[in-house]
Amino acid sequence: MPVPTGYGEVKGWFSDCDQALFDWFLTRQNTHGVKPGDLLELGAFMGKSAIFLGQYLRDGEEFTVCDLFDSPAPDESNLAEMQGSYPTLTRRGFEANYLAFHEALPTIIQAPTFVVADRVRPASCRFIHIDASHLYEHVVQDIASSRVVAAPGAVVVFDDYRSEHCPGVAAAVWGAVAVDGLRLIAVSGAKLYATWDDPEPYRQALLGWLENRTDLWTGVEEVAGQPLVRIGDHGAVPPAIPKPLRPAPEPPTPPAPAPAPAPVRRPAPRPGAAWRKLAKDVLPPVVTRAIVSELRRRRRR
Repeated sequence: MPVPTGYGEVKGWFSDCDQALFDWFLTRQNTHGVKPGDLLELGAFMGKSAIFLGQYLRDGEEFTVCDLFDSPAPDESNLAEMQGSYPTLTRRGFEANYLAFHEALPTIIQAPTFVVADRVRPASCRFIHIDASHLYEHVVQDIASSRVVAAPGAVVVFDDYRSEHCPGVAAAVWGAVAVDGLRLIAVSGAKLYATWDDPEPYRQALLGWLENRTDLWTGVEEVAGQPLVRIGDHGAVPPAIPKPLRPAPEPPTPPAPAPAPAPVRRPAPRPGAAWRKLAKDVLPPVVTRAIVSELRRRRRR
């Protein structure tokens, strides 16, 4: 489904890769005989992903958005999070953005997300997007709520499952995978796609679709005993451990030490040389000259 005109001007975080994946999951549900089911989003900010989700709503289905917006936070930790991360979030801003693209608003629950399990019908939602609080205790509650409201075969998407600024999300999500029966389908750079039921039909169909996508890279890795499809924008480095492009060069062989210079052979002194030097140093000059003259005279004979 094409992205609405002007959509890029809506504030929020929703990558092209995840837009493509949302479109694939929701279109597959709409065209492959998935029974009618509602859509649910926990955490809406200014409506970027909600606007996108609203395009896939079928007749008789309900789209519910739950967010505090500008209501008081339920505890001090949540209040600090809201003031630090979402200081401009208001319900009026969300509604204005949504109505710029759709004729009617979704059902809005302006409250903490822990009320969802009581306000949304059990086993009614076919697609659930969780992008609310990043605090561990709140995410654990959101995960538990998703299990209550998920219809058979529902897709549950978690944002910020690996971001360094919200480790509570990672701890809660991977804990649910390890202990609570959450089944992995795929991960992108920002979102984890899972289900509470059999993920294999989704995995196999997704891999088939990805074979024809030249703009995305993909790989499969086993995590916690489950196959996991890894997906990213083309041009990123997909392997967990990149291989070197070429063998590492051998360390250079140290040069052989230079040979020691040969000793300089000095000529042996001529006989009597030492005595002549001594005589030159200690005898009076007159005597020395006389001796030298006599020696020269004898050599000329």
